[in-house]
Amino acid sequence: MESSDPPFRSFYKKLFDNHLINGPSSKCNENEALNEAKECEFELPLIDLSRLNQDGFESEDCKREIAKAAQEWGFFQVINHGVSSDVLEKMRCEQVKAFKKPFQEKVNGLREFDFLTRNYRWGTPSATCLSQLAWLEAFHVPLTEISTMGGVTSFSTTIKQYAKIVSNLAEKLAEILAEKLGQNPGFFKEKCVPSMCYIRMSRYPLCPDSPQVFGLMPHTDSDFLTVLHQDHVGGLQLLRNGKWIAVNPKQGTLIVMIGDIFQAWSNDVYKSVEHRVVTNKHFERYSIAYFLCPSYETVIESCGGCSAYRRFSFGEFREQVQEDVKRFGHKVGLPRFIL
Repeated sequence: MESSDPPFRSFYKKLFDNHLINGPSSKCNENEALNEAKECEFELPLIDLSRLNQDGFESEDCKREIAKAAQEWGFFQVINHGVSSDVLEKMRCEQVKAFKKPFQEKVNGLREFDFLTRNYRWGTPSATCLSQLAWLEAFHVPLTEISTMGGVTSFSTTIKQYAKIVSNLAEKLAEILAEKLGQNPGFFKEKCVPSMCYIRMSRYPLCPDSPQVFGLMPHTDSDFLTVLHQDHVGGLQLLRNGKWIAVNPKQGTLIVMIGDIFQAWSNDVYKSVEHRVVTNKHFERYSIAYFLCPSYETVIESCGGCSAYRRFSFGEFREQVQEDVKRFGHKVGLPRFIL
């Protein structure tokens, strides 16, 4: 029976051989050290969004908690977010069904998931050493492709339902965070267009080389914010005060992460935090993330006080990230745009 897993070992044989013969390269020493750092247990802020529908005081208190978590953590969890457990479970089932197709079928054409094939990614083509390799496969699907998906299948029905709810949630949270900065909350509705916002469905296969290889190497997100649902396996970690903190799965919760663009737009009030996914030898992991992104033409200009960053467009930011990844094997990000 043809395997559903990407051929990580054979395709990246040179990276594995170099690691075995020469050990980690100088470029990767920092990531190797991060991978060996002791993981700590810590509880992320947990916010009940049902309070936004209550009286004025309770609603405002909830908004303050959201802003505080974005400022102090850059990561927080939400419950009563509007995505039912039924939709989350259906979404996972549809993910599993798509990812369990043979690898060559995912690359060359999935019959009932044909639109996914052109959005399929796996591994890290730019990796220059083993710790830059991402042991995952993913489908990156723009909202426009989801909304225009033809046919009525369990997959199309489920992902359309999920995308509608989670995109509204992301926009709502972004508007609250803008409001707490005294900025125009309508900015996101105007600038974050469906062709740029997307859903990424990810699968992290069993990894016999764990912990030498990451599921996702340490990075920050390049968007305004990310809304993530992870399954019961776990593996997501964030860096706080020099220590890695496991973001343990909690049933029914969604995780919200501040991205680079929001940090720049807020003039460092809100924090884009480095995070990673560690691999697992015994269990595969599934997650689904929604990324709230502006159009390429959108100019990011820090609000309030003396700006820490120069003005730049989102297109310019993305181009710089791609250039750095190609050149160095990893993203540099916001430091490129500091005044």
